[in-house]
Amino acid sequence: MSATSERFEGWSSEAEAAAARLVTDIDAGRIEVVRFVFADQHGILRGKALVGREAIGALRRGVALTTTLLAKDTSHRTVFPVFTTGGGFDMPKMQGAADVLLMADPTTWRRLPWAPKTAWILCDLRFADGAPVPFCTRSVARRALAGFDALDCGLTTGLEVEFHVFRVTDPAMRLDQSGQPGTPPSVELLTNGAEYLTEQTYDRVEPIVEILRANIQGLGLPLRSMEVEFGPSQLEFTFSPTMGLATADNMVFFRTAVKEVCRRHGLHATFMCRPKIPNVASSGWHMHQSLTSRDGRNLFMPDRPGEDLSDLGRHYLAGLLEHARGAAALSAPTINAYRRYRAFSLAPDRALWGRDNRGAMIRMIGGRGDGATRLENRVGESAANPYLYLAGQAISGLDGIARRLEPGPAADVPYDTPAPALPRSLAEAIEALRDDAVLSAGLGDGFVDYFHRIKDAEIRRFEAEVTEWEHREYFDLF
Repeated sequence: MSATSERFEGWSSEAEAAAARLVTDIDAGRIEVVRFVFADQHGILRGKALVGREAIGALRRGVALTTTLLAKDTSHRTVFPVFTTGGGFDMPKMQGAADVLLMADPTTWRRLPWAPKTAWILCDLRFADGAPVPFCTRSVARRALAGFDALDCGLTTGLEVEFHVFRVTDPAMRLDQSGQPGTPPSVELLTNGAEYLTEQTYDRVEPIVEILRANIQGLGLPLRSMEVEFGPSQLEFTFSPTMGLATADNMVFFRTAVKEVCRRHGLHATFMCRPKIPNVASSGWHMHQSLTSRDGRNLFMPDRPGEDLSDLGRHYLAGLLEHARGAAALSAPTINAYRRYRAFSLAPDRALWGRDNRGAMIRMIGGRGDGATRLENRVGESAANPYLYLAGQAISGLDGIARRLEPGPAADVPYDTPAPALPRSLAEAIEALRDDAVLSAGLGDGFVDYFHRIKDAEIRRFEAEVTEWEHREYFDLF
């Protein structure tokens, strides 16, 4: 073990075994390149690609990269003054574009089916002295999930993800189309829309869906279904439930895999909530969740007749509702997401729950005798950082359990039932997060201020733009 690795916690036996398998594959020539990656503040994978022999050493000593990656908004602009004292973070370790280390989690490595002899491995961020980087979102989620250890259970979550896939007609790569951000590609539809779950439409896109299916399953992700969604060129993929951090790991792998595979086939995949195309349908990310005991029992399933959830499940649900406004910034972290929350639109607009009701923010599914009893939170967008979405749910649910909160009655008509309104803009959501002491504490010291600064830069750039609506509305009238 190197001097560097001794400053960090030792690996588990599972991690040691996974690392050994990767080294064996490198030595045998089956893997020649390893992409060491981490999910940044936006849930976008960033990192470095190392050739095999270098990758073996980097498994323990880490891979250095600049702290400026943590200072960027969604346009890739650095929005912190990194060359001032404290680098804008009030942290000497972050100033001057200094390095942090990508420390690999060997249990996450995957061979990429679309990139020969190449592997991914997920990493956590550490400073050179071994201290955790407080803005590493994977570490934030791990700390939040550790709260279930005291209850001798774990959070089980399932993915249900909507997204769009288009055919590229112009990749927009001319010299004058660069920028921060650059010009997006021009695209055309694969389906016309309003053909929800029709067999003929599925058959039309089956060659593309099959390419995605083969690569996603080849990556080892627990894919369940592929569906034609309501909107033009819109699909939905669902995944079997997994425990703990695995769901967020799977989501960042899935989202990145879809984009990379599509690009190699002349397609453009986007997880943007509401693209600007005619007759668009918004893309949501519904997170199904329950608590599972160490022996595999669903702890949300009620024992008593006439009850929807166990006591534990009710308290957890109440926590989700109690912190819904603050947690919205974590599950819907883009300006575009707030165009989705409309009454009578299969998207929630207020913090309430219903029994098998797709208009409610929380859809309760199951009941007594149903081992799949769960809560489906329908507030998220597919572009959310999976680790922050997961952390927000865990922190909220744990608070409901700790305080024995009650969720109140189910809403049969969710768009007519009085309840706290969900934020109507990203700015409102960020302020709600800042006002939520429980979420702020759970995310860690300084994280909410950091996140606010990143998102405020995005909001200010948006507000500085003159929109098409403004020009159309006022240019001739006045």
